Amino acid sequence: MVHSQLICNGFSTNVYSMTAVVNMYAKCHHIDDAWKMFERMPNRDLVSWNTIIAGYAQNGFSRKALELVLRMQEDGNSPDLVTVVTVLPACGDIKSSRIGKTRLVFDRMRTRNVVSWNSMIDGFAESGDSEAAILIFKKMMKEGVEPTDVTIMGALHACADMGDLEQGRTVHELSNRVGLTSNVSVTNSLIAMYSKCKSVDLAAELFRKSKKKTLVSWNTMILGYAQNGRVSEALDLFRKMDQENVKPDSFTMVSVIAGLADLSVLRKAKWIHGLIVRSHFDKNIFVMTALVDMYAKCGGVHTARKLFNMMEDRHVMTWNSMIDGYGTHGLGKEAVELLEEMQHSVVKPNNVTFLCVLSACSHSGLVDEGCKFFTSMKQDYGLEPANDHCGAMVDLLGRAGRLKEAWDFIEKMRTKPGISVFGAMLGACKIHKNVELAEKAAGRLFELDPEEGGYHVLLANIYSDASMWENVANVRKMMSKKGLQKTPGISLIELRNEIHTFYSGSTSHPQCEKIYARLEKLVDQIKKAGYVPNTNSIHDVEDNVKKQLVNTHSEKLAISFGLINTNPGTTIHIRKNLRVCGDCHCHNATKYISLVTGREIIVRDMHRFHHFKNGSCSCGDYW
Repeated sequence: MVHSQLICNGFSTNVYSMTAVVNMYAKCHHIDDAWKMFERMPNRDLVSWNTIIAGYAQNGFSRKALELVLRMQEDGNSPDLVTVVTVLPACGDIKSSRIGKTRLVFDRMRTRNVVSWNSMIDGFAESGDSEAAILIFKKMMKEGVEPTDVTIMGALHACADMGDLEQGRTVHELSNRVGLTSNVSVTNSLIAMYSKCKSVDLAAELFRKSKKKTLVSWNTMILGYAQNGRVSEALDLFRKMDQENVKPDSFTMVSVIAGLADLSVLRKAKWIHGLIVRSHFDKNIFVMTALVDMYAKCGGVHTARKLFNMMEDRHVMTWNSMIDGYGTHGLGKEAVELLEEMQHSVVKPNNVTFLCVLSACSHSGLVDEGCKFFTSMKQDYGLEPANDHCGAMVDLLGRAGRLKEAWDFIEKMRTKPGISVFGAMLGACKIHKNVELAEKAAGRLFELDPEEGGYHVLLANIYSDASMWENVANVRKMMSKKGLQKTPGISLIELRNEIHTFYSGSTSHPQCEKIYARLEKLVDQIKKAGYVPNTNSIHDVEDNVKKQLVNTHSEKLAISFGLINTNPGTTIHIRKNLRVCGDCHCHNATKYISLVTGREIIVRDMHRFHHFKNGSCSCGDYW
């Protein structure tokens, strides 16, 4: 109607009016109509070009937007700051060499002020090319351009995404020199940077010293604690917010929920859920998505699905959280059914969706379904599989015993296989005791120089299962030479608002004597029921010591503590930082413990949940 009135009143040749019409159609997601109007314009200025470029970029047509930048220059218009800011996110979307061509657009600009530099730094940081953002920042400093608060924040964003603490400190020092540290937005960016670089204590120090705390300051610090596993501090700060009458927003709630999801304590999940309802955040799509994710990660997958069903609107992250939740609980068929339902909804799956469903198929042995989805993501959705997707496919094939097929898949990959791919192959070789392929996978894996020693330990265990003790010793020597160590296993259990932590063989707990006495009795009970401990992976100690090491793993200590301190019939929830141990038959032992005690035991490890009940596990021993 408005468009027709403009034409009737003689504005069809007015550049300003018709540019507004192009903008209207683009923002109403009618990009084809926007293009028709643009083509009909007898005269086009730079604003007109920027409008149609932005329209294509904002409607997901990244390549078309980039092509129009080149056409604009052919038409005699030089790109300006708005062009660069508009087109950078499009470059990030397609992740191609065209990002470099966009850099040429910037380089060709006749005049560049601090705003131009800031736009490039922020644009590259936002589009995920943090290294390019830092290079632009360094070039800006070299040319003597005085940085602004926006410059510092963009550079800190890039440092945070790269986890580059050293570079982050350099930017911090620069902000001190130019007098920008007192700027609350800069302080918030510093807090975020230090938190993402795993220096949360430095972030907390900045937060404490800040005299002008905004809601963003509180949110950033709470998220920083949550991201670093410091959930207690995150909750304490959340309570302090309330004491100081700082009203939380949806971002606050999402940050707290994320921390509780990582903690995996169902009682606390119910507490924050109640608070969200009372605070009227239960209609916010991002808060509710976080709740779905949290319940799934706290063992309440059925509650998560109830919340999912209640949501009127769902973001792609909502679907991903529920699909991933099913996968981590070993409910592969449910994950597949939900993705099929999603494919008929208005929300389209993305790369994360397919990664979630591939992982779910892998954990449930749904090989054919997984292969179908891997093909579909490229053919039906134009999504290029990344290393993580390929790693999930190797895991899927490998767990099912199709090791040669998994290795052939790696050899035919278009992109260079990364650590996750060879790590999945090595894990499959461990399950199926294939030393030959394990050595091939490990050789390629170690060339990539993984930072932690878990993969070396995995190879040593493969050799151990094959009684190749000299090879075991060689792997240990290699670890020692590289300064690599195995991450110690930790099991956690919550009791009356307190988290109790157990290490293998730990004796520091106040109830230590009771725990070991109960565990000794428990081991006798499960042996009578048919449990036989596996000590094959321990070869350089006496038999009685082997049995002692096997029987004092952190998971068994946590379960023993739970049995002592909870009423009969109560479900015991355990969280582990590593995969459930197969070498010492912890998984098998826990099945027997659930049988002889009549307890349900839920163990969340680094990959998935295991629900032990009446002598069996929800994973069906397919893990």
